[in-house]
Amino acid sequence: MPEQTEGAGQGGASAANRKAFERRGLRQGGPPTPGPPDTTVKVLGRVWSAPLVVGPLSAPARPGGELAVVRAAGAAQLPCVVGAFAERAFAELGSATEVPPWLRTYAFRERATERQLTERAEDAGFGAVLLAVGGLDDIRLKRAAAPANLTEQGPVGDVRSLLDARADWADVERLRAATALPLLVAGVRTTADARRALDSGADGVVVTSLDALPGIAETVGGRCPVLLSGGVRRGADVLTAVADGADAVFAGRPVLHGLRSCGRAGVAEVLDVLVRELGDAMTFTGTATIADIGPALVRTGPRPAADPAPPPAARPLRRAELHASVSDPVLDTMTFLNEITTRYPEAISFAPGRPYDGFFDSEQIFTHLRRYLNHLEEQGSSPQQVRTAMYQYGPTAGLIREIIADSLRADENIDVPAESIVVTVGAQEAMLLVLRALITGPDDVLLVSSPCYVGITGAARLLDIAVTPVEEREDGVSCADLEAVIRSERARGRRPRAFYVVPDHSNPSGTTMGPRARAELLGLAARHGILILEDSPYRLVSPGPPLPTLKSQDPAHTVVHIGSFSKTVFPGARVGFVVADQPVVDTSGRTGLLADDLAKIKSMVTVNTSSLSQAAVAGTLLAAGGKVSELNSAASAYYGDAMRATLRELDAHLPPERREALGVRWNEPTGGFFLTLRVPFRADNDALIRSAQDFGVIWTPMTYFHPGGGGLHGIRLSTSYLTPTQISEGVARLVRFIESETA
Repeated sequence: MPEQTEGAGQGGASAANRKAFERRGLRQGGPPTPGPPDTTVKVLGRVWSAPLVVGPLSAPARPGGELAVVRAAGAAQLPCVVGAFAERAFAELGSATEVPPWLRTYAFRERATERQLTERAEDAGFGAVLLAVGGLDDIRLKRAAAPANLTEQGPVGDVRSLLDARADWADVERLRAATALPLLVAGVRTTADARRALDSGADGVVVTSLDALPGIAETVGGRCPVLLSGGVRRGADVLTAVADGADAVFAGRPVLHGLRSCGRAGVAEVLDVLVRELGDAMTFTGTATIADIGPALVRTGPRPAADPAPPPAARPLRRAELHASVSDPVLDTMTFLNEITTRYPEAISFAPGRPYDGFFDSEQIFTHLRRYLNHLEEQGSSPQQVRTAMYQYGPTAGLIREIIADSLRADENIDVPAESIVVTVGAQEAMLLVLRALITGPDDVLLVSSPCYVGITGAARLLDIAVTPVEEREDGVSCADLEAVIRSERARGRRPRAFYVVPDHSNPSGTTMGPRARAELLGLAARHGILILEDSPYRLVSPGPPLPTLKSQDPAHTVVHIGSFSKTVFPGARVGFVVADQPVVDTSGRTGLLADDLAKIKSMVTVNTSSLSQAAVAGTLLAAGGKVSELNSAASAYYGDAMRATLRELDAHLPPERREALGVRWNEPTGGFFLTLRVPFRADNDALIRSAQDFGVIWTPMTYFHPGGGGLHGIRLSTSYLTPTQISEGVARLVRFIESETA
């Protein structure tokens, strides 16, 4: 089967163009004109909804892929490029859409083959023919069946046997004479190529270098359309290419990813996103129509030197000379997952535990900031004070502690003074500060509920803090088990200082601690003189009323409550907090709060949390009257639906008798982002690579979350970031992987 290629058969241009796009940026224009921007464009005598060409499709990425892409492109009022070796007949593809497809063809050894293809494309109502000059090095074409539109050939083992090694200008001239369809020449790299293409009768040129585009467009001088192939990933890229002289661009790889993930619906979503992003970029630059886009809208950074001088030789650092934590596997977990996701972008990923960004609206950030600034003015701050609050470092403990305290009272029944709160750079910094303050020597130990969030164990590793796991049972951590571990640690001469737990829909297991277990845990902590580190980021993004937090039932001040707005407001703000109202007595008998000491440590770590980020979060809380739960009601319903959809799909694909035969089982969380599966094989990194590579589905090995070892047969699934279609397809792929591994 042929493989999909990037752009107009010039896959090697993609990486260079991506770097060129990244060197460019858009200049913000004046106030936008009323109404949405007009993204339509006229190319080759036809009006399209945007300056986009879909493809080329050298081959389908899944059964029925060609037809799905042609139909999705037609519905979006965009042309689609179909390869000469398509698996569907041109007549079927041409009749599937009102927007005529284009034919991407090659220099065939048999000239009659060229004529047959172009004649069939003309008869099918195609709109243009595309031929790339140059060699076949980047065209990865193989096939074991008869091409649908080359029936005279019969089965072909390797389609390269039908082609010339190179397509040259004589091939362009011959194709020009053989067809009345508009002819586009791809692979144009220089102004000389562009002039030669025009002399050979081309009706359009396809440029493979963004850096060469402006010069080629100037050379062509409007005599024919100029299109760019390779590297386009976002709507801003489309605007950048048009500003540099392109009449339109090819969208290859994003379409392929959409097709592989969700078929026609995935392609439609990709095209819709690209057109919407183009409209957003036009609004940003103050352009109302495509014709308004010009080179002044693009700012270009310095190009890298063609032959950079080699750096001076330096003695490499030895890893053995660095802190031992950098060699700890726990610090590699996120990096490895990111590498897998990047390496297999077409795979459906159940790995990222992040919010679904369909609930985020960029414009709301400005609304939230303005609301907080108005709040400062209403509180009596002068313009100078407001400016200082936004532009200066601000207090280390945080600008918005009063607002967070009000929200905790309104939403969580946690009634603490604002002075007991420290605003942090995400919950991760809160963990680091608390551990640094509490752990004072080599005999101090942190207890964690295991499986455990890697952030706390990673922070402990950075600080050389001993971690002792308390293994969860199927219904969560047992206080009897915790007490046994405390006694065992003390018998070894060690001092348990704190116990870290996620009581609600925990990461990674998804378990929730019941009311009785919560009461027992509070009593146990008071009895043994240890602190509880309560981390509950998933409470207010889960459907239904949550159980009371441990902190709301903590008159003895045994709970340090760690909070985050990453799941509830937006992750990019990187705002968390810690409630540390524990009294601290110094040698002179003066009493302060643990929060005061955490602020001292923070002043040496991050100095303060971003004032702008705090302002955006505060504005959100003020708008909701502190009720984050109400603010997230729609999101909570979405996440609940996603969790239930995942469980339904698992039940449908693995009914009880089938899962029992395979030795598979899973838990059924009522909220949060995660659920866990137990499988009969080793679910390690090697298995994850096979899953991503051969089945197109990514998950997280549970071994990452067991600081004491274990979890070899566990898989964590995150349901929060996927659409229902992706969940359905992703579970189907996951089950095929599980069945393959079990067999």
